[in-house]
Amino acid sequence: MTQKSDGKSGRENDGGIATARHVFDATLLREYDIRGIVGQTLFAADAYALGRSFGTVARRRGARAIAIGYDGRHSSPDLAAALGQGLGDCGLHVVNVGRGPTPMLYFAAHTLDVQGGVMITGSHNPPDYNGFKLLLEKASFFGPDIQALGRIAAAGDYESGEGSIEERSVFDAYVARIVQDLVEGPRPLKVAWDAGNGAMGDAMVAATARLPGEHILLNEVIDGTFPAHHPDPTVPENLVQLQDAVRSQDCDLGIAFDGDGDRIGVVDSHARILWGDQIMLYLARDILKANPGATIIADVKASEVLFDGIAAAGGKPLMCPTGHSIIKTRMKEVGSPFAGEMSAHIVFNDHFYGYDDALYAAIRVMSVINSSGESLADFRDSLPRVFNTPEIRFSCAEDRKKAVIEEVKARLKAEGAEVNDIDGVRVRENGGWWLLRASNTQDVLVARCEAGNQENLDRLIARVRSELKASGLEPPAL
Repeated sequence: MTQKSDGKSGRENDGGIATARHVFDATLLREYDIRGIVGQTLFAADAYALGRSFGTVARRRGARAIAIGYDGRHSSPDLAAALGQGLGDCGLHVVNVGRGPTPMLYFAAHTLDVQGGVMITGSHNPPDYNGFKLLLEKASFFGPDIQALGRIAAAGDYESGEGSIEERSVFDAYVARIVQDLVEGPRPLKVAWDAGNGAMGDAMVAATARLPGEHILLNEVIDGTFPAHHPDPTVPENLVQLQDAVRSQDCDLGIAFDGDGDRIGVVDSHARILWGDQIMLYLARDILKANPGATIIADVKASEVLFDGIAAAGGKPLMCPTGHSIIKTRMKEVGSPFAGEMSAHIVFNDHFYGYDDALYAAIRVMSVINSSGESLADFRDSLPRVFNTPEIRFSCAEDRKKAVIEEVKARLKAEGAEVNDIDGVRVRENGGWWLLRASNTQDVLVARCEAGNQENLDRLIARVRSELKASGLEPPAL
């Protein structure tokens, strides 16, 4: 493959392609992915340089071929073309699987004769954002590995070769694989689905056409401007349309997807939202029937109800730092059949490939309803009542956020408090727990509190506020 060049090196803000040393914008290379604002911090030149730097790492680890895919954002096809050029100029064979959700690219990377994959997606960010999710040798590529790409690009230390590119659809195979695990029940379900105009739209249409029951589809047309609502199902206002459909159509449940289809939203027949940790417990109980004593992983933001529920069902709960890449890596290390996080990345490793696919998670939720006879509404009503805050995110300077956590940790340990510090501080006291952690991807701190009654919750909130004030921060409204 060849690449046109104007002879300049570095990142070209007019969209030109980088051919030698390249410096990424400081905000692009994040902990779990690469993401920026198109035309401001992210250009075609960055996509090409990413192809060269990631392709270099892949080649040096023995890779011959890499799959790429892209979401429905207007900028995605151009970024995919530049990325493919960069990978090819490293001497790799590039398999472009086309437009679809991130899990379809993961499926390609696990089933085709390729050694890695790159998904062009802005996930649930606003329309002017875009980015890249990476995997190599069927494992998440994140953290220090992503930072190393910046050093390779800055040095221009690229592998070179004459690569090739082909277009190969995996869409039909992907949809067929997703629906094959549905367990049918005595009564066909009535389900409302909301793709949020995100990249899961086409797959949602194709999958529901193969499923028994009645299916009401919302916002299934892929549109990178997201005209109906923002594609983030963890935000209640983005589920209002789905809730209205569940009520008006008398559905058994509602399913929503984020912008690239790797996170799920669920509402029960009363249109009540089930949060990520509640979805996990509903699924974990079923998985533990077939895998007694198995380790089930959840992140530090999850409710104590989840961890206690896993133990009560005969499983071994394991708390893990937040981050879907971290969780997927950890479940391979310990042989866990199931994991997830509060943000509703749900990962199956029992009958599936060990990555997060919201459409597959929806099939598994429907299967539990069918096989157990327990509706989501009945399950939700059975949960212990707890009082908690949502996940609260508030600004804190990038060069200060980790220092604040260390200061809080030092004060807590000096007091002899019961502290879990695997990711920030999670503290048990006053009949509940509170969490304060630094985001890995933004200049924010994250707080959450949970207790058995409102009085204790108020005490925990006051405790978090006092710790923030002690570190010189004005606490947010909790």
